[in-house]
Amino acid sequence: MTLFYSDAEVSAALDAPTTVDAMRSALLAAYDRRLTAPPRTSAPLGGGRMVLTAGCLTGEWYGYRSYDTFGHPESQQLVVLHDGRTGAVRAVAVGEELGSRRTGGLGAVAVDVLARPDAETVGVIGSGRQAWTQVWATAAVRPLREVTVYSRSAARREAFAARVGAELGVTARAVGDPASAVTGRDVVVLATTSPTSVLDAADVSPGTHVNAVGFKQQDRAEFGPDLLAVADVLATDSPAQAHAYSPPMLAAEPPHVERLHDLGAVLAGAVPGRTAPEQISVFCSVGLAGTEVFLLDRLVRVGAATV
Repeated sequence: MTLFYSDAEVSAALDAPTTVDAMRSALLAAYDRRLTAPPRTSAPLGGGRMVLTAGCLTGEWYGYRSYDTFGHPESQQLVVLHDGRTGAVRAVAVGEELGSRRTGGLGAVAVDVLARPDAETVGVIGSGRQAWTQVWATAAVRPLREVTVYSRSAARREAFAARVGAELGVTARAVGDPASAVTGRDVVVLATTSPTSVLDAADVSPGTHVNAVGFKQQDRAEFGPDLLAVADVLATDSPAQAHAYSPPMLAAEPPHVERLHDLGAVLAGAVPGRTAPEQISVFCSVGLAGTEVFLLDRLVRVGAATV
């Protein structure tokens, strides 16, 4: 029997600790080459594109996520999970929630691996779905004391801060400029769609960990090369995807590319992460392929365990 999940059902069943644990397992599986996760592909369709990411966990499952770039108001993502032995469709998720939680979970793993163990404050630039799930998941790996948030809309940043307080029980406040959001913060989250820099690296304090959500290319990034230059540690969830963008992702170009590590390798202890409290670390989240399917499989397993 195929299981179907809406956004509401994903939200009700998938908590932050489960999501983070699933993404930790996915990163290790990709590093061990048990998870096949090629870069995303797309089909140009006139006014937009259909984008496909796919993955296969050896001997267990395979599946894909599809979404479009037409910008229609009711456009939704689709995630499909196949049984790896029979080919049967085990589950389908329609909506945005599964993908957003997966991205938040990957970011939280990066925080857990790269941020200082005593990190307890978060500064956020952005107030949308991706910004929310980063904070939601990070609260599962660090005991947060305070969150500061900036976005261009005063109403949206105030609503974001209120939600952090109401749903996570963490003190949160909206601020009026990016510097006030990030200065002195232990963890910084960049989750905007701005094509130009909204972050001055000089405002990032020593010892900070930065999560940058989404690909950051030449002339299409919310931070500049100055952030990469001050970073002592650079990591991404998918080196293959980081190198596949055209134009290239900023961190995948010289002089930074030689320092860009696989987060799965850091997690496995194969390469070093943070080695000193004062270091600045940057995680370039590009979306490891197959992780939405990995999370859908975990969702199905969680449901089966509660029956």
